[in-house]
Amino acid sequence: MSDVRHEARLEARHLSRHFVVRSGHGFVRPKRIVRAVDDVSLALRERRVTAVVGESGSGKSVLARMLARIVTPTSGELVLDGTTIELGSPRDLAYASEVQLVLQDPFASINPVHRIANSLARPLAIHGIPKAELGDRMRAALSRVSLEPPERYLDRYPHELSGGQLQRVSIARALCVNPKVLLADEPISMLDVSVRLGVLNLLRGLCDDEQLAVLYITHDIASARYIADETIVMYAGNVVERSEGTALIDSPAHPYTQLLISSVPDPSDPLRRAPEIEDRAGQGIFPDVGCRFAPRCPHAMEVCRTSAPPMFEVAAGHEARCWLHESAVKVSVTRREQGGNISTT
Repeated sequence: MSDVRHEARLEARHLSRHFVVRSGHGFVRPKRIVRAVDDVSLALRERRVTAVVGESGSGKSVLARMLARIVTPTSGELVLDGTTIELGSPRDLAYASEVQLVLQDPFASINPVHRIANSLARPLAIHGIPKAELGDRMRAALSRVSLEPPERYLDRYPHELSGGQLQRVSIARALCVNPKVLLADEPISMLDVSVRLGVLNLLRGLCDDEQLAVLYITHDIASARYIADETIVMYAGNVVERSEGTALIDSPAHPYTQLLISSVPDPSDPLRRAPEIEDRAGQGIFPDVGCRFAPRCPHAMEVCRTSAPPMFEVAAGHEARCWLHESAVKVSVTRREQGGNISTT
């Protein structure tokens, strides 16, 4: 995985999506604002895999759907190949041909009553591909995802394929229109463990060989370490940590990232117990002020409950949104200003 800065295909700049939720019964029901995604920025670059990691309810899937323009952002910007997209306008075929979304469950995303050929031909027809070219394009797409010979699969129904094969069909369907950006929303979570590695290798190969920009969304931090060039951790709609390469996973700086990593089973220490921290993520209970992780954080300070932390650079290419790193960053800046070469970060 190279450190070379490749061209940005799709950029999200300060994207936010807030939902109004009403509770209770009767004509007058109190409402509250759920900040599903709040001020998230990222750049998807060609020949790079960007992994977004977080537990359920962190905003990962909403972010992917905003990037695909299925969900309209409350605020922020999308920039595709240097052109700013007008967010209030409907998604057009030109955008859809550049940015494709692969969903989590292929058994739900592919029509069970139609043959595979029909599922592949439909997007091609919608994008205006001549009927005479459909067969060649469908066979080429299946070959790109290693379903060969392709003729073996075109006349089959979804129930005749395994979960891994069907997810490859789902990826082939996205590739039919030759996109530049592939958004994969937990593409292996519904698959048997035995076939997950094959799908990860497929995504990595497509990224490297076809210069795709890939967004890989997952709750499995181990798979992110395996496939990603850049890793982003989300919690309660915020990006709380990001890094190049595996720095974030090898040396986690945010308490939430540390919690995620500690929850991964360690074969060398089977009796190890993950820290017991109150689970509020699934309930959508987050403070309106301060750090959103503060109620669950074992290191929470008074400042955490009153002020939202900014991103602090804890190492080169590694940032964390946590007040614990404020003093270290200040010492590092002071030493640089004094001409020193020693950095506490």
